[in-house]
Amino acid sequence: MTAEQKQKDMLETPIHRLIPKLAVPTIISMLVTSFYNMADTFFVGQLDDPSATAAVGVVFSYMAVLQAIGFMFGHGAGNFISRCLGKGETERASCMAVTSFVSALATGALLAVLGLCFLEPLSRFLGSTETILPYTKDYLRFILIASPWMMASFVLNNQLRFQGSATYAMVGIVAGAVINIGLDPLLMFVFDMGVQGAAIATAFSQLVSFSVLWIGTGRGGNLKMKLQNITLRLWVYAEILRGGIPSLFRQGLASISAICLNKVAGSLGGDAAIAGMSIVSRVMMFANSAMIGFGQGLQPVCGFNYGAGKYDRVRQGFWFCVKWAALFLTAIGIAGVIFAPTIVSWFQSDETVRQVAKWALRFQCITFVLNSWIVPSNMMLQAVGKTVGASLLAASRNGILFLPPLYILSYFFDITGMQLAQPIADVCSCLLAIPLTFKFFKEIKINKQH
Repeated sequence: MTAEQKQKDMLETPIHRLIPKLAVPTIISMLVTSFYNMADTFFVGQLDDPSATAAVGVVFSYMAVLQAIGFMFGHGAGNFISRCLGKGETERASCMAVTSFVSALATGALLAVLGLCFLEPLSRFLGSTETILPYTKDYLRFILIASPWMMASFVLNNQLRFQGSATYAMVGIVAGAVINIGLDPLLMFVFDMGVQGAAIATAFSQLVSFSVLWIGTGRGGNLKMKLQNITLRLWVYAEILRGGIPSLFRQGLASISAICLNKVAGSLGGDAAIAGMSIVSRVMMFANSAMIGFGQGLQPVCGFNYGAGKYDRVRQGFWFCVKWAALFLTAIGIAGVIFAPTIVSWFQSDETVRQVAKWALRFQCITFVLNSWIVPSNMMLQAVGKTVGASLLAASRNGILFLPPLYILSYFFDITGMQLAQPIADVCSCLLAIPLTFKFFKEIKINKQH
């Protein structure tokens, strides 16, 4: 498909066909990514050491920081690229693509150097206890080495999606996932490398994903990464921040919240509580990844059509996502409540860990359906450049509306209060998302009349 054909496809294909075509590869990518994130938790759990499982959860906080910054560059550039392509401004889109990619690669290298120089202080800051610390350092060391290509992969993945090439993005993610799932048991158990084996598997698989995604940028009418197009100008980084700040808030605050959750869990129930909440975080990320993938399928539709002034298609896309997501998440939530004990038992045999994880998972599944409004609203506002509303909503569920309940409820109700913090944040975030969504719909209705 040429660039011109792709533009016509994004602006004219019926919404009920276009969004699934874009969303299905993205959903697969998100599910596979979450699955191989869970693979480390699963295989490390086979060591029957709660401290090792907890260490994976601790390092996940750093990986969330990488994702936050990578998504800031990727979503910031991608939102701008999709609007430019909707207007036919290919040259400006190309400058943005290569500049954001190189910037992310350099930022990842800087984080790797700093992290390796301060490995133990960083491990403690992320929430390691004395018993978890050796495992955390073993795992974190290799994740730090992989930081440059991990961050660059987030950028390439999102740029391909926003150009309407979700299939190329999916192939890159799936290739790395298959490698990771195969290497985990091989390195951990056959070569007896334990936690280090899991980390090396993750680092190498991310390198494979990066390589495949890079190849995808040169195919299918996508913007090619030409180094001569790098534009280190203020307007480029202003646009990256405009479109990427919501992602930085969403993922960055999720990382901060994960660190705080580790510390609260450690103070209330030690390594077992940290391990239990780590399992729940991975499971819920896997369950929510399909919703996020659906929302990411909506984003290029919103970007292209908002840039072209086709506001009715933006609105249609939102309602299409909400309707189908609500049905899907209701079914998943009910299944999660019923089968929580079985799901938790897959990851850990320690009974104390299971009890913590079981009830936290059930509580979160009860409010899971609310994401059918929260996620599409956030994705839509971000794609059309509504930075303030998108940032506020992005910061809510995993940050400003999560941390106060976490500390207040855990103070009064101990572990049960900690387990209830996320469901309460979901309810409050949905109440925030509803007026933000209708405010935007009112704005585009007025724009259409003029």
